[in-house]
Order: sequence, then C-alpha cells, then structure tokens
Amino acid sequence: MTERVEGHGGELALAVLRAHGVREMFTLSGGHVFPLYDAAHKTGFPLYDVRHEQSAVFAAEAVAKLQRRPGLAVLTAGPGVTNGISGLTSAFFNASPVLVLGGRAPQFRWGAGSLQEMDHLPLVAPVTKHAETVFSADDIPRAVTAALTAALTPHRGPAFLDFPLEAVFAAGDADLPAVTPVAPIEADPDEVARAAGLIAGASRPVIIAGSDVYAGDAVDALRAAAESLQAPVFTNGMGRGALPPAHPLAFAKARRVALKRADVVAVVGTPLDFRLGFGDFGDAQVVHVVDAPSQRAGHVQPAASPAGDLRLILTAFAEHPGERADHAEWIGQLRTAEDAAKARDAEEMAAESDPIRPARVYGELRKVLAADAITIGDGGDFVSYAGRYLEPAQPGTWLDPGPYGCLGTGMGYAMGARVTHPDRQICVLMGDGAAGFSLMDVESLVRQQLPVVIVVGNNGIWGLEKHPMRAMYGYDVAADLQPGLRYDKVVEALGGAGETVEKTADLGPALARAFDAGVPYLVNVLTDPADAYPRSSNLA
Repeated sequence: MTERVEGHGGELALAVLRAHGVREMFTLSGGHVFPLYDAAHKTGFPLYDVRHEQSAVFAAEAVAKLQRRPGLAVLTAGPGVTNGISGLTSAFFNASPVLVLGGRAPQFRWGAGSLQEMDHLPLVAPVTKHAETVFSADDIPRAVTAALTAALTPHRGPAFLDFPLEAVFAAGDADLPAVTPVAPIEADPDEVARAAGLIAGASRPVIIAGSDVYAGDAVDALRAAAESLQAPVFTNGMGRGALPPAHPLAFAKARRVALKRADVVAVVGTPLDFRLGFGDFGDAQVVHVVDAPSQRAGHVQPAASPAGDLRLILTAFAEHPGERADHAEWIGQLRTAEDAAKARDAEEMAAESDPIRPARVYGELRKVLAADAITIGDGGDFVSYAGRYLEPAQPGTWLDPGPYGCLGTGMGYAMGARVTHPDRQICVLMGDGAAGFSLMDVESLVRQQLPVVIVVGNNGIWGLEKHPMRAMYGYDVAADLQPGLRYDKVVEALGGAGETVEKTADLGPALARAFDAGVPYLVNVLTDPADAYPRSSNLA
C-alpha cells in the first residue's frame, strides 16, 4: 500500500531519507535550510554541525564509504554550496554515494538580488551524477528518491538537490516513493570467462583490488577468486585489508617486483590512473574489471574488461571451469621479495634517530592501533609513509582522499567515522600542511563529544613540493611553514588536549595517552624535514 506523506518541505525530504536508510545529517547552520533542521529536531534525527561546509560533505562521505549507504550533507545557499564543492568532487572521484541538499534563494524573486542568490547547478553538475532544482514541496519526495537512486547506481557517486525558499518552507503532500534496490549490472559472460581464463592460465598473474571491491560488498568474492585462481593480491584505497596481512596471497611490499615481472595484471575496482602507472605494465596483458561500462579505461586497450557487479564477476572467476597454471613458484618469488622488504621496513620503523623519522611514527602506531581501528590519511608526504608502513587488518578501515588528492578531509572523515563506529579507535594521520585546512573543526568534535586521535607529522614544510622543486630548480619558494608550530596548543584552545613530541623515546607514551584521553587529542610530532618520501612525479 502506498504511504502518503505530508508536511513542509523539510519533513517531506526527511521521510524519504529515512526510508532509504539515512540516519544522520551533517551541516553548517543556514537559514535557507531551516525546515530540514526542524524536521530533524522534531523527530530525533541526529544532526551534527561543523565550522566549514567542506567538513560536512567529507563527514557525509566517510559515512557513505564506511557504511556503503547514502551519506547526507545539508548546505545553505550560495557560499554554503560553493564551500562544499571540493567535498562533492572528492566524492565524485571516490564513487561515494553522498547526497547534498542545498538551500536556494526564492524563485519568485529570482534576478532581484536576494541574499546568496546564485544558480548552483552549473557548478555542481560536472561533479555529480544527478543535479536538480526542486521548485515545489509536492515534488520533493520524487526528487530525493531520484537523487538517491542515481547516487547508489554503479558507478556510484554524489547527487545534489537545491530547494528555493518557497519550496522547502511550503507545506505539501505526496505519495512516498517505494524504495527499490538497485538492480545489479550483469557483465557479459564471455568477457568474464575471457578474463578468468587469462588470470588462470598466466604464469605470473597479479590482482590489484581497489575501493570499489569494498563499496560493492565484494570482499568475500575477491578472496574466493584469489584462492581459487591462486593469484597474489595487492590492494589500494578501501580495498586495503580485503585479504588480511597474514593471508598467503596478500602482498603489499613487493608490488614493484610483481608489476615488473607479471604477465597478466588484473585490476579490479579501481581506475588505471597515476597510482597504477596509468595502466602501463610493460609487456603484461591487462584485465580491467569495473563495476560499470563507464569506468573502462579509454587510454589503455585491455585484453579483457568485464563491466558489472563485482560480486558476480569475482564469483564467476572463483568458479572458472578451465585449467589453471601452477602459480606456486611465482607466489614464492613474491613472498621472498615481500619478506625482504618487510625486514627493511622494520629497521626503518625502529630508527632511533632524532629528529624523529616519519617511519618511526608508524612503527609506534602499529603497536597501539587495534585491528579494527579506522585510520584516516589527510596529507601528502607524511601520509605517503602511512600507505607504506601501515597494513589494515580488516576491510573498511582505511580512509584517504583518493585520486582527487584533496587535503582537508581529516576532521570531516573523523566525524563520520566516529558517528559510524562509536566504540572503535579513530586515528587521523595529518601532515602539518593539511592541518591548516580543517583543524578548526576539532571544536565541532569537542562540542559534540566525538573523541578522536590526531597525529600530526610536523616537518615545517610542504614536503611534496619543497624537495621536488629544489631538485628541479635548485631553490624552492612557497614551500615553508612555521617550524615547530604547536598544533597541540590549537587543539587545547578548542577544548581538546595534546602534546608535542620531539624525541623518539617519547613517541610511544604520547600515543598511549592519546588513545586513553576520551577527547580529541593531538600528538604533534616534530619530524625530520630532510626525510622526504621517495617517489617519482605523479603530475603527468
């Protein structure tokens, strides 16, 4: 039986959001969206507010990533929406099903110069899957349903709606649209069989699994496929932890060796972008497995590229009826390289030098992070070390900005993670450059009693710019920050706690205090500015 809903525009929108499993709202207060607050307040719908709109969108994205369901941000008109566009763009690159609801100046006065009057749609349309202005209260349930459906349909991504004042404040009524699960995309079975045959028959296959494996709830299917095909697995993004570190087919340190020697590279649920050398694996054949045809790489000609529901594709890989080559020797070679790299990393993570080396920070963190801790990377140079030295033990426990590389995600992601997992460790790894983007939102965490641990790698420079620029030109400009800046004092002033660590021997005790504090706590680690993460340029 169809349910009829009535009320003002905020109540109509919230009825649809609840039906789709949305359980919280992230926002920064604005008069254009008061009816949405009113609907939340009157029904006990959790509402979390921030100090910058980008944090609201990043918090919604963290919920969307971690819980694999829509996250909601509500932004006021004009600058509220434009301040959130970086968050929307990150969600677009990360395929995160975020819904942003924006206020909008009244339509009946359009063109007369109302406060914050602007047309948002031309700005947000390129970085959303669905963007629409809803001009009447009666149309809000239909529009919210359409936006959520678009956000959840692979390839997933954000959606945007804005409501003119007279639409969201007005009373209306409408049938509550049915919640219809998104139908899985069926991949071409011949393409699936071709891909499985290439992996099974290869002498030296490699599987690289990315964020869409987690987002598509395909972690178990990935493990089954890897075990059936006996193929080594490397991961990136939220794919990390899909195979636990102790799994015989899980690898992290031997990727360079693997990709140099492989004859078939199967990339599953992640684009062939700069993180993977743009899909150039030498003489190896490339299998690119994607969740929708739109995600097939246009700059690479793969040997096979099944497009569809990743669970179904990976399950078909596991059930591949054809012959399988023996990969034991290949796996053994990679394990030897992996073990040697781990031994080198262990030495680096135990370094006793002062100033503190970033590797040692992660050596100490590994001792205190629980297996189910949510680790958030917000930074460049310092967070690159995290990707090397931290090995998530479980899927869905690693959040980073993704291929868009937008700094400032840290406090928003921390809020969304704490709301999602109130009983887990939440640890934000932040460069001192990134700290300048969102640290003020520690106040939001303090005020709403959302404790997290923040570890700042403070080397007083923009590490990803200073060292390469000096290498290119023999000098650097616009790459220095204040050395030894007391970011912990900033957090203390905002109601949290923290301390500065200058000596390696003090790292472990400081981290222990941070995780026991019960408030937002920042460990400000003064690291060696000469210790830069080694890499070639990813700008091309």
